[in-house]
Amino acid sequence: MRRIPAILALAGYLTVPFLLVPVAATADEWPSRPVRMVNTFAVGGTADVLTRMVADLLSTAFKQQFFVETRAGAGGTIGVKTVIDSPPDGYNFVLTNVSHLALLPNSNPKLGYDPLRDLTNVGYIAGSPIVLSVNAARGVKTIKDFIAWAKRSDKPLTYSSSGLGSSGHLVAETFSQLTGIKIEHVPYKGASQGLTDLAGGHISFGAQTVSSTAALVRGGTLIALAHSAKERLADFPDVPTLKELGYDVVATTWFSLSGPAGLPNDIVQKVNHEMVRGIAKPEIQARLRLDGLVSEPMSVDELKTFIASELARWKPAIERAGLVSKQ
Repeated sequence: MRRIPAILALAGYLTVPFLLVPVAATADEWPSRPVRMVNTFAVGGTADVLTRMVADLLSTAFKQQFFVETRAGAGGTIGVKTVIDSPPDGYNFVLTNVSHLALLPNSNPKLGYDPLRDLTNVGYIAGSPIVLSVNAARGVKTIKDFIAWAKRSDKPLTYSSSGLGSSGHLVAETFSQLTGIKIEHVPYKGASQGLTDLAGGHISFGAQTVSSTAALVRGGTLIALAHSAKERLADFPDVPTLKELGYDVVATTWFSLSGPAGLPNDIVQKVNHEMVRGIAKPEIQARLRLDGLVSEPMSVDELKTFIASELARWKPAIERAGLVSKQ
């Protein structure tokens, strides 16, 4: 991390005899300098796009630069831990998602942080459902066709997700358990390579976010069979939900903004307010929908409750899939 010059380091303190007393940041004086926002995944992906979108919205709202710094690796936990270890002064935020706040805490007992205790979860951004897709050349058009193909196959159908223990991985495994089809996970480090191999005919199907898959579906390379949203998406009206087809699978890969524990509440509330207001703008909504992303306004308390519910909801699915680390 870049060293802060001594004169700036002293600026946050009041000098009294024999003591240096830290001055808490308040919403009235914050932000007085640029604010860091950490993107936890590769440049160019959905997480990066959303981090930059929120940074632009907050830069405009607060008339101060919110700049993006990419700290990818270890499923995004490198970036998350970087911000956890930062001072709670309102100048360090991180893009978090369902993996950081619900999946990894359930699958990795040695993760090193608690998503509710060690982070201040500030605002919900958007979520993208998982879509089961196949190469258009397969001739598989519907979920019924897909299940029939899987049951005819003398070996498990291979599939890609965005990684081991990801939402896509869990949705595919749950679907397999509900239908009795045999599948084999081929883990990739991200969505891009898995989708490239699917388009090239090297694996049987994909369990990726709609946002990652949208361009290939629109281009006719892939067929979207069904997705895991609660209801059909406005920009993909012909793609059914798994739930309407009779499979109780509802899930999204959602994204949020977090900071270190102990962030002043007045700053947290102001950021949450501007996120909700900015994301509700028609041009932002249109941009999100184009990539199959669905936003939902949440207060800080509602977000906390939502994360707690996601932690509880995904726990049995992770255990059934045998993804709890034994290390």
